[in-house]
Amino acid sequence: MNADLTDPDAVTLLISQVTSELGPVDILVNNAGAYPRIPWEQTDEHAWAHALDLNLTIHYRTSHAVTPSMVQRRWGRIINVSSVNARTGRPGLTAYSTAKAGLIGLTRSLARELGPHGICVNTVLPGAIQVDAETTLPAHHRTRPEDQITRQCIPRRGQPEDVAAAIAFLAGPSTSFITGQSLHIDGGWYLH
Repeated sequence: MNADLTDPDAVTLLISQVTSELGPVDILVNNAGAYPRIPWEQTDEHAWAHALDLNLTIHYRTSHAVTPSMVQRRWGRIINVSSVNARTGRPGLTAYSTAKAGLIGLTRSLARELGPHGICVNTVLPGAIQVDAETTLPAHHRTRPEDQITRQCIPRRGQPEDVAAAIAFLAGPSTSFITGQSLHIDGGWYLH
C-alpha cells in the first residue's frame, strides 16, 4: 500500500486500509522522510516548511492515526527514525536536522502521554548508513567513506541491518519498560 503522507486524508485512508486488511496497528515505524541539502542562505519558507513536513509532521500524522486503537488495546510500539544530525547538525541540512531533532521531542512527549496506556515510544538515530540512495547524491554532497569512518569508534560503514536490528528490538514485547529513549546507531560517531 502506498500513500502520500503529506496528505492528511491519504494517511487516514492508508491506516483504514491496513486495519481492514491486517487488523489494528500494534507497531508503527516512522521511517519516511527526505534529505534535501539546501544551504542556509538558499533556505526559504517553502523549503523550510517542506523539510519539516517530510521529516516531522508526517510522523505526527501517522502516530496520531494509530494511537487511538493502541490506547484501546493498551499496547503498542512507535519507533521514530531520526538521524545523528539531530544532535550534530550539518551544513546544508539545517531544516532536516531541525525536523529530526523535533522527532526526539515528539518521542519524549508521546512517551509521557501514551505510557500510561502501555504504549512505548522510542527513537533511533542512525549515523552514516551505507545505502544505495547515496550514489544518487551529487558528488559535492557526498562524504568520503574513509572520512566518515574516522569520526566513528567502530571503523566500518553502518549497514541497514544495523538499524533494522535496533528497531526490531524496540518493537518487541521485552521492551515494555523502555520508552522515551533515543538510541544512536552510528558506530560511536556521537557519544552522549
